[in-house]
Amino acid sequence: MLAGAAVMDSALLLVAANQPCPMPQTREHLAAVEIMDLDQIIILQNKIDIIIKDPNACIKQKEDIKNFIEGTVAEGAPIIPISAQLCYNIDTVVDYVTRIPIPVRDFISPPQLIIIRSFDVNKPGEDAETLKGGVAGGTILKGVLRVGDKVSIKPGLITKSQRTGAVQCREIQSQITSLMADENRLMYAVPGGLIGVGLKVDPLITRQDQLVGQIIGHPESMPDVLSEIDAQFYLLKRLLGVKTTSRQTDAEKRNKVSPLKTDELLLINVGSTSLAGKIISVKKDTVKIEFSKPVCANIGEKIALSRRIDNNFRLIGWGEIKRTHSSKNYNN
Repeated sequence: MLAGAAVMDSALLLVAANQPCPMPQTREHLAAVEIMDLDQIIILQNKIDIIIKDPNACIKQKEDIKNFIEGTVAEGAPIIPISAQLCYNIDTVVDYVTRIPIPVRDFISPPQLIIIRSFDVNKPGEDAETLKGGVAGGTILKGVLRVGDKVSIKPGLITKSQRTGAVQCREIQSQITSLMADENRLMYAVPGGLIGVGLKVDPLITRQDQLVGQIIGHPESMPDVLSEIDAQFYLLKRLLGVKTTSRQTDAEKRNKVSPLKTDELLLINVGSTSLAGKIISVKKDTVKIEFSKPVCANIGEKIALSRRIDNNFRLIGWGEIKRTHSSKNYNN
């Protein structure tokens, strides 16, 4: 959820009309939207066909939704009753989506593409003569990529020493052989939308989303590979996405978010990747985190913090990178 939100300009918040609002997961989804600074939101009141015989139920839930989003980034967002099953009001949703303003794009800076998928397009038993290179899918954050560009992929190949246990990474050098948007071949690609990038690399490297979270760009203008960061953080007052089944007072104590602790392991979302992070130190609203593997990120980038609760990772807060520490085990 958080990985997908990292590359989006807007969001559709889905609410089931036949259930109370807000449900625990709806709270978590809205929190993710706020963390990623998405201010263009459309709220969809789905399954309206189930409660259409009781107009008061629909109106009451709409008021519940308004109360839920009051004071949040979604306050004032349009609430559209729909039935996805019967395609009711879908044309209205499309109309609202087409009215979302396109953000200002940066076409001048050196290009950076964040990878959210990577795969091998070759069929089993493909002949060597027709073998295609690996493919990475993602969105361009800034700049312009062109067919024929020589590019780097960072952090690149990540390995772990069997002798020492040290994690090392090596930058991948490649060249763009094709660019695709849906089924349209492109000669160049700009920020906005999802792009498929054909690369001159061994397809083994891109199989099964192995490159998710990595960055593609020109070799001379890539972000640093990091092993540690200093971040300013904000914790939620209580857990989201957790159903309350016991007494209210007991549930409130259990769902209260406890402070961060030194040596604690958290799940950190950076860009489109999720990885483990160890708390090195905590000072007031600043935390130093050591990543379990190298990652590419920039100062000012948002991160999300999740803690393991009852065998599931639950969102407990977010932060903003204030300082970066380059990885010592990085090879160009």
